[in-house]
Order: sequence, then structure tokens, then C-alpha cells
Amino acid sequence: NDLEEVGHDTYHQTMFEMLGSWSFGDYFKEEAIDWAWEFLIDVCHLEKERIYVTIFEGSVNDKLERDNEAFSFWKKYLPEDRILNGNKQDNFWEMGETGPCGPCSEIHFDNRSDSERVKLKGAELVNKDHPQVIEIWNLVFMQYNRFLDGKLMPLSNNHVDTGMGFERLAMIMQGVSSNYDTDIFQPIIEEIAKRGSLRYGDNKKQDIAMRVVADHIRAIVFSIADGQLPSNVKAGYVIRRILRRAVRYAYTFLNLREAFMYELVEVLIDHMGEQFQELKAQRGLIEKVIKEEEDSFLRTLADGLKRIDHIVKKTNGEISGKKVFELYDTYGFPVDLTELILVEKGIGFNKSEFDFAMTKQKERGRDASAF
Repeated sequence: NDLEEVGHDTYHQTMFEMLGSWSFGDYFKEEAIDWAWEFLIDVCHLEKERIYVTIFEGSVNDKLERDNEAFSFWKKYLPEDRILNGNKQDNFWEMGETGPCGPCSEIHFDNRSDSERVKLKGAELVNKDHPQVIEIWNLVFMQYNRFLDGKLMPLSNNHVDTGMGFERLAMIMQGVSSNYDTDIFQPIIEEIAKRGSLRYGDNKKQDIAMRVVADHIRAIVFSIADGQLPSNVKAGYVIRRILRRAVRYAYTFLNLREAFMYELVEVLIDHMGEQFQELKAQRGLIEKVIKEEEDSFLRTLADGLKRIDHIVKKTNGEISGKKVFELYDTYGFPVDLTELILVEKGIGFNKSEFDFAMTKQKERGRDASAF
């Protein structure tokens, strides 16, 4: 679950800007690779010695050979030991069980110090979740159509979809080792630290909390500006869940016990409002919605945390799923938040008991509706 990584590592975000380009039959692999290299080396001036790329290694099940075509195009720029084979999971892009798909070529950058690079080659760390040897760009070559029976047929036209992470590129170009150390996030983090009378970098748990809030406020603000309000269903629940996760981290680790996230909207607009005018236009609505959500959840949170502490003190080992369901059903405390808090305390809960109680509740709801 990538959401749980956000704030704990330095490169996952709930909202990120994707830089890229599309081709609908106008150009294909060679041009996409040429222009990617030109942009990274000639425009962004990245060190070519730190770049590794991956290509699709092929698949026996799909009767597909290695993408030797992409390999030959990359050989113009990189030695063979920095052109790595990648498996189907990493290097074959599919939109779903059916539809357009094809091999892809990832571009990775080794952002480690020179001393670390001497000890271990970056090739050993590509696609190994290393925070400093990271994928920055993916060139997707859509050349097949997947049918319901799993078979692949060549498309009549070849297409390209490339996507680069703006925050990761900013990290590299600004010479820092974390997305959160860039000028994209630092103004927000500085404001959060100021409100908590804290300093970013002094305490690991507080730093994580500040990163969580800084990341989540961006996702929440842009989502509301695009018309998605927090709710208990579908996309609205995702926004509500992200907001509540941020509130809980601020409450527990930053000692911020009153609504404050809505006031961060001003800082975000100061730094991004010129590029995204909709933030300025919707500012009043955004602040109002976030404050209402904060106030509502803070009332639930204070009571829920006390009850969780009480349950933990009275329990040895695993927490009863019935207790977790009671927190959810009676007190409105989200189960994913309960689970997060219990994980921090090194405790689990009986999920099968929780699922059983949830099923029974739904059955009661259906019976009541029928009546």
C-alpha cells in the first residue's frame, strides 16, 4: 500500500506532477529515446554516468522476445552494462486485463554520493526500492492489443506514452536527497514546523509527520479545486482518508490539536497559484471544506485515541476484531487508522473477526432496507 509509504520514505507522493509526451503514430522508440536523452543530458545537464535504463526482457507466456530494438537505440548513449533487463512487472505496461499495452523502458538515476557509488554499482540497486537509485522516467511503447483470451495482437499504429516524475527530477537538479527537501515542499514544511514550534530534521517521528501533512495538503487542495469533495464513497473517501491521516499524524506527533491544515492553503497558493489559477479561484471553498473536515474528525480522534489506549492496556497480544469494529461502528473511528496506530504500537488485530462483524452489519442493513 503506497499510501503507508508516504512521509516515511523520501520519494512517494499521493499527488505528483507527471511530465511527459504522447505520440499517436507519429514517432516510436528511437525518437522517444533520443529526445529523452537530449532533455536529460543537454537541457537538464544530468550526469550521464549516473543513468541506468531498463528494457523488457521478454516473456515466455506471452511469446514475446526481449526488446532488442530499444536495446540497440540505447546503445548509442550507454554502455551495455547500464542497459538492464527488466521483468514483465516492471517493464511491460498494461492499462488493464484487455486493451493497448506494450514493453517499456525505464530511466533510473543514481543519486548517491560518489563514495557510495564506488562501493556498489548502481546497477545492483535498480528497482530494489533504494531511495537514491530511483526511476525518474518511463517510456511506454504501446504496440500490442490484449484480448480477453490473453492473446496479444500488434496494433495498426504504434504509440508512445512517457511519464517523468517532476518532484524526483527537482530533487536531482536541486542537489538534495529527498523530494521533501526541494523548494516544492520546503515552504509548506517550514510553516508546519513554525506552527508546532519545531524544527524539521531534529526528530524522526516529527519529520515523518511533517512530510505526511505537507504531501497530503497538496493532494487534498488540488482534488477539491478539481471538484472532488471528501465523502464516504469512492474517490471522495480517498480524499477524506488522506485528510484524516494527516490530521492524526499532526495530532499525535506534532501536538497540533486544533484545525490548522486549512491555513496551509495560503502557503500552497503562494507557491503554486500562478501556475494553477484554479487554486486562487477556489480558495474560499477549499479552506472551508478542509476546516469542516478537520473540526469534525478532531472530535472523533480525541475520543478514539483514548479508547484505543484503553483497549491496548487491557489486552495482551492480538486485539479483538470486535473491539476494532466497535470503534468503527459506534464511535466512527476508521479501521485503517486504527490499524495504523496499532502497527505503530507493534500490535495486530483479528481481521477475520472484524470482517465477520462488518458482514453482519451489512446484512442487518439489507434486512432493514427490505422491511
